[in-house]
Amino acid sequence: MEYQEDVSAEGRRALIAAFFGFMVDMIDVYLPVTVLGPAMSYFEPKGLPAVTSTTLYYVVFALSLIGRPLGSIIFGHYGDKFGRRKTTLVAVAGASIVTFLIALLPGYTTWGLTGIILVAILRLIGGIFLGGEYTGATPLAMEYSPRKRRGMYGGFINSGYPVALVVIAVIMMVMFHIAPANGPTSPYAVWGWRIPFILGAIISFLLFLYYRRVPESKIWEQTSKAKAPLKELFHGESFRRLSVVFVVMSGVWFMLYAVVSMLPGIMTYIGVKGNVSNAASLWANIVLCFLFIPVGMLSQKIGRRAVLILFGVVGLTVVPYVYFQLVHHATNGSTFIVIMTVIVTGLTISVYGVLTAFITEMFETGVRASGYGIGYSLAVIVPSFTSFYMIFLKHFMAYEYTEIVIAAFGGLLILIGGLISPESRSAEFDATLNNYDA
Repeated sequence: MEYQEDVSAEGRRALIAAFFGFMVDMIDVYLPVTVLGPAMSYFEPKGLPAVTSTTLYYVVFALSLIGRPLGSIIFGHYGDKFGRRKTTLVAVAGASIVTFLIALLPGYTTWGLTGIILVAILRLIGGIFLGGEYTGATPLAMEYSPRKRRGMYGGFINSGYPVALVVIAVIMMVMFHIAPANGPTSPYAVWGWRIPFILGAIISFLLFLYYRRVPESKIWEQTSKAKAPLKELFHGESFRRLSVVFVVMSGVWFMLYAVVSMLPGIMTYIGVKGNVSNAASLWANIVLCFLFIPVGMLSQKIGRRAVLILFGVVGLTVVPYVYFQLVHHATNGSTFIVIMTVIVTGLTISVYGVLTAFITEMFETGVRASGYGIGYSLAVIVPSFTSFYMIFLKHFMAYEYTEIVIAAFGGLLILIGGLISPESRSAEFDATLNNYDA
């Protein structure tokens, strides 16, 4: 099959849909982190110990992450067997419904602990649907991308991630202004948190309507279908490549947790005001919006493997130094915190710019949806317990520096994954696994 120099009109629809799909995914993932956190008292009995309350908060967040690999397994199988488009439509519709149902739940005074239990259950189900969304939509979009531009288009798709965080930050700034959060009976706790969830459901539904215009992958339609995609994925060369992806993504998730999920908490721990920390995160994500595509283009020029190795080396050397300076000299002022947060975030999270092209190129068409979804999602489980690893590391070092170890470990895994990975940028999507550079 000959590849065109630029993407077709059908391909553009698929790429735009994948971008917004990734944005919707990250919005829904971080809704309980940024939106539900200040309203957790609404779902809890009065006087609940702080440790128990914090544990419930992390459980709700973790369940949505656990659901993602389950969704990638389920929807990856059907995406490879029956088509990427159909499975994506089901996944997006499911995510929209679940997010809307969460917005309707009553609090502890009405349903007791049933409310928070239902939040947890719905987050698990929502995670399954979200895992299915990118498992189908991303491989479909990449199968429409010309080989020589996969890096750029892969970076474009993944830039939906920082865009989502910017959108959430803006929504939360508005919500806290119109609905203050001061306990279980405050405006935010009673009704304010519902609005971001409703908006998330609406955005998901709009994506569903748009995705109906996206055609099925022609490469998938013209390729022999795997009789048992999961069985083939966990066998032979496909399994070896899945193992490489798992190592790389484990490193990526460790770095993401150390920088995106845990850094705001560390800033609070050392006495940095919340508005300063939020501003730093907001600017970091704004900058990230413009980094993913250049990183993807760089991987097209020097290779996916070289970019992964580069990020691994930087993660082991430069990032720990910058991270230490950020934490150790946080009293230097808000401008210093914002600048250093932008630097450490850019040096770590911009690796996402290469991931879409890299992972989809690692698998042949018959198992690409399963390989992408499982390789991307399954690696999240172990890093999701980063907060507990930090508690363990606290016995050997000051707690505020434990994240540096987590970030460096992530860089080490990315470096190892890059070193053991084949170069994939020359892969032809309609061909077999044999068409890769050694």
